[in-house]
Amino acid sequence: MDIVDLSTLPEQDSRYDEFLRQVCDKYEMDHAAYAGMNPAAGTIHGHVTYGDDWKVHYQEQGLHLIDPTLHMSQRSIAPVDWSRLERGKDFQRVFRDAHDFGIPDQGITIPVRGPYGDIGLLSATRECSRDEWKKLVSSVISDLQSLAVHIHDNVMTSDTISRMLYHPTLSSRELEILQWAAAGKSQQDIGDILSISHRTVEVHLRSSREKLNALTTPQAVGRAIGIGLIYPG
Repeated sequence: MDIVDLSTLPEQDSRYDEFLRQVCDKYEMDHAAYAGMNPAAGTIHGHVTYGDDWKVHYQEQGLHLIDPTLHMSQRSIAPVDWSRLERGKDFQRVFRDAHDFGIPDQGITIPVRGPYGDIGLLSATRECSRDEWKKLVSSVISDLQSLAVHIHDNVMTSDTISRMLYHPTLSSRELEILQWAAAGKSQQDIGDILSISHRTVEVHLRSSREKLNALTTPQAVGRAIGIGLIYPG
């Protein structure tokens, strides 16, 4: 995966909007959105590719207070396909309005949990058949998980308090292995390259995931890239 590197984009907040547009272009999505909450700094961040008319309506109507794609995903550690959400009155209210702005109720939200209680949510939508959607999601979910970590960590470390706290210490071997993983190498490949067993590779990857507070190796890679420990493959 050629991960979009936020460090190569302009330093203004618009870089996050551009990042989301690139995600849409690369992964054939109609729209993407990021929401992040940082209790350490007391801040909330939001970036979307939706039109200004929907953004204004969403805020003025207070839909963020009832939006199940946000509230249910905050409680999950796994990606939440919106088809799994209960079609209750809150869902009906949010997506009845969204439909008026040309926004479908077919999407996925990927939660990211940081080491200091921070939570990020990356959402992506596309209007297509259910079969097409399932096929698309299965092909891009791993990349989207890494990208969710990447944008979340970049946003969170823009806060001064988090920037002082957010950088874990990894060994040179752990960084070396993560760098090879970022290049798309399997555990067996990495073991062969470094002349160590694939079990030893897994031990280092497990340690890296724990230090980076990541559930999966792609998330660990995304987080390490996001905070500048390794480079995109």
